[in-house]
Amino acid sequence: MLDLGGKNPLLVAHRVGNTPGAVPAAVEAGADLIEADVHLYRRRLEVRHTKTLGVLPWLWDRWYLVPAAGERLSLAALVAATPPEVTLMLDLKGWHRWLGRTVAAAMEAAAPGRPYVVASRQWPMLTAFESLEHVQIIHSLRGPREARVLQRRLAHHRTDAICMHQQLLAQPRWVAQARRLSPALLTWPVVSHATARDAVARGANGLIVDGLDLLAELSAKRATA
Repeated sequence: MLDLGGKNPLLVAHRVGNTPGAVPAAVEAGADLIEADVHLYRRRLEVRHTKTLGVLPWLWDRWYLVPAAGERLSLAALVAATPPEVTLMLDLKGWHRWLGRTVAAAMEAAAPGRPYVVASRQWPMLTAFESLEHVQIIHSLRGPREARVLQRRLAHHRTDAICMHQQLLAQPRWVAQARRLSPALLTWPVVSHATARDAVARGANGLIVDGLDLLAELSAKRATA
């Protein structure tokens, strides 16, 4: 199990798990966690950051469209392609209330007992993992509305870390609350050395990093610290 609350910043390779071929390079660059986005679509667990457009034959992200008919990566395929010593961070996406249960069951079928990390902004999904000792749970939040109800949620549910967006990390009130509620505080997106320095200075001990070059540089800096 990872020490999510360690003194040196934990480094997460953002979205790299969506492309298994990039995982070896991320591990070589020094990633502690390989993040992947998991969706439930027509009873199939798919690993992708793109979103569906209902009946329209496209998947979309903020800046582009791709044909929906293209081959999609399954969670089982990602697990099979990733060495067991590599720790996956599964970010649960969408609104399917049973996604957490489906992922927990699929992971136990594909790799029983394998440690992994699960995160989501849809916190009820995380409840399915609370009884699994080999799974670490991260509650993610983006804005003040989520921050205001976090303490109420964690009064009754387990968490191993909190992950907040950089904009929320800039508000000391919510950082102080997160540090009271959890030993580990992660943040995203980290896109430069400046944002990494700022995040650590504000109290984050985990960085979700965009780009393998930046990740490698941060890993080298961490090793010499």
